[in-house]
Amino acid sequence: MTDSFPLYILLFDYAMGIIMWTLIGRTAMCFFQPENSNFFFMKAFIRLTDPLLIIWKPITPQFLLPIFIPLYVAWFFYIGRFYIMPWLMGYSVMGMLSFPLESEIAATLYALLN
Repeated sequence: MTDSFPLYILLFDYAMGIIMWTLIGRTAMCFFQPENSNFFFMKAFIRLTDPLLIIWKPITPQFLLPIFIPLYVAWFFYIGRFYIMPWLMGYSVMGMLSFPLESEIAATLYALLN
């Protein structure tokens, strides 16, 4: 899978995917832990995602509950990946196959389970 794409495409997608999933993870963690928790993973999610939330603050609606703000920002990364990745890869249609990070994870899981 990774041999068929240039390195810059994979690096771009992996970076955007990791950012997106980290923001989603922060939202999920906030359902179970307060943001000021001493739990290591919660501290890591907060420390990694706070700079992004500050950057996106000017376009974040004020009516959103604070727990959903990381999910809102993650949506922008998803949309960026959904529209930019197929264009970079030369696809004429969009779809789940335009996400190399998730495709690589799915292929690895498939190989492990079969």
